[in-house]
Amino acid sequence: MRWVTFGHGQQDGDRVGVVVDSHVHALPVGATLLGLLRDGGDGLASAGEAARRNPSEVLPLAEVILRAPIPVPPTVRDFYAFEQHVKTARKRRGLEMDPDWYELPVFYFSNPYAVNADGEDVAVPPGSGELDFELEVAAIIGRGGADLTPQQGEDSIAGFCVMNDWSARDIQRREMKLSMGPVKGKDFATTLGPMLVTPDELDDARSGRAYDLTMTATVNGREYSRASLAEIFWSFGEMVSYASRGTRVEPGDVIGSGTCGTGCILELALVHGNDEYPWLQPGDEVVLTVDRLGTLRNRVVAGAPLRPLR
Repeated sequence: MRWVTFGHGQQDGDRVGVVVDSHVHALPVGATLLGLLRDGGDGLASAGEAARRNPSEVLPLAEVILRAPIPVPPTVRDFYAFEQHVKTARKRRGLEMDPDWYELPVFYFSNPYAVNADGEDVAVPPGSGELDFELEVAAIIGRGGADLTPQQGEDSIAGFCVMNDWSARDIQRREMKLSMGPVKGKDFATTLGPMLVTPDELDDARSGRAYDLTMTATVNGREYSRASLAEIFWSFGEMVSYASRGTRVEPGDVIGSGTCGTGCILELALVHGNDEYPWLQPGDEVVLTVDRLGTLRNRVVAGAPLRPLR
């Protein structure tokens, strides 16, 4: 199934529905994806089947305003799971691959309150002159648990969506020299959407540790990035397992893949230079597409002025 959270007309509050062809079969007002996931078990599937057969309302997909599938997720963890991206970035800095990368699927926590959706503007964060995109896929947890095995981690996933982990590289670079972060270099915007696609929709694309889904990014219509989700080193099941080690993952938690190979300006500029791949500026349009998961389209706008701390 393909699930959306959306707004429509003058209605107050967001709605939830299942996409059927070019229409949204809406659930009753008050239903949320997070609420359905927290019901546990097969609640999402049964609610979806009910919406297909007897929707509360049927709306043209083109007429609704898509929100992030989980507008305010409980947590957002973003991993570092594509070997090509890591190798290229480290090589250009004169660094070898750290053997621990092949043992530990590391991640950082991002900001659930900074999640936005397809079609929303993204403001340059205060004080940054090096805004970047990151082309990723996110898994959404459907069934919580602790100390999960990789297979249990895989089974806990409710669905997938496209993710843009916006990054302020100049701020990030300064912060991480202090052995903390990323902090303000990352927590200003994360775009998720346009819909939540359940794993059964992707079964025939299964390949290696993930799915053979083409991932592309364009800036102002020019293709910057092209990769496949099948190139990932750490599976989503392994990432969920690591995230749950010694703690819990819960329904609605976001598990980001990290940047695919060629999937950001940082990596491209390290190879080809910033004249060829300049940092994003107000007015630029960034479009991320992943086969079967959909497209995120966002425009960069000027942000707030920097407020000095002292």
